[in-house]
Amino acid sequence: MTATSRHTDRTAHRALRREVPSTAAVLADERDFTAMRRYRTFPFDDHGSYLRQMEKLLRTLTAQGVLTTLSLFDPAAYETYCAELDLDPDRPESRTRYAAEAARTGATVTYEGEPLSSLLPLLVEEADRRAAWDHATALLARTGNCAECGTDLARAAFARATHAVQQLLASLGDGSHHLVCSIAADGPPLLAVLHATARDGAPPGLTETETLGFCTVLATGLALRAPGGIVARSTTAPTDRVTTADGGRDTVRGWSLRDSWLRPLSTAEVFTAYCTDADTGEPVPPEHGVDYAPGLPLTPPPGTHDHH
Repeated sequence: MTATSRHTDRTAHRALRREVPSTAAVLADERDFTAMRRYRTFPFDDHGSYLRQMEKLLRTLTAQGVLTTLSLFDPAAYETYCAELDLDPDRPESRTRYAAEAARTGATVTYEGEPLSSLLPLLVEEADRRAAWDHATALLARTGNCAECGTDLARAAFARATHAVQQLLASLGDGSHHLVCSIAADGPPLLAVLHATARDGAPPGLTETETLGFCTVLATGLALRAPGGIVARSTTAPTDRVTTADGGRDTVRGWSLRDSWLRPLSTAEVFTAYCTDADTGEPVPPEHGVDYAPGLPLTPPPGTHDHH
């Protein structure tokens, strides 16, 4: 083979490498990292060093023009995966197969050269959103049909939830809105987050996956008549904002789930809900620059399944 041929082959190889995407699964926290250290072939003994080496590898791939998809490495799920496929978990090729599976079926983000310290929280948030969506979908699927009228309860609840979210965003009006829906369902509480921005009376800008997940979690609460509610934190446009010395104020409103609908909370109820530690029940000092306001009234849609 001539020197020219070898050069041509190397050039073609580099070009082809850019055409083949990569996947990586990362151990995001110290606890998961510690769980993997029990395997003899796992080559790291320090989480910080592991993350630095992972970031160096991701940056190298990006510099080569390779698109890399990043997912979370879950040691418990990995152990189950190996048991189901009769794989030895203490082998690098088993970890490689699991990383590919995690990227195919789990939450992912695309690596674009940013520090892992800023990307990992987004990946964990996406994984939590995906888990809540999956759990809510499973709960909704079990509701079946109404024994009295045959209505598909999941479909009716989702239509009702969609109407509630549309009406809620329309009531909030212009501004940037951060909505959190929490439902006390079987297993861990269901949480969903929705970001919306509306300007000049136009429909709010929404992310499809966020909206679908949010409506699914809310629908689960409506269908199961489970305890829960929504908190909305709104920031108005700069020209409309009531300014203070530090630049502006946000407004927090809240609704609770009662009788398969969202009922507005009073100002005092919103304040109590927002200024109480969810884990300890202890009061939390009110946040500076935040106003607490009553939830806005929302009208249930006609013709939906709410009479049983």
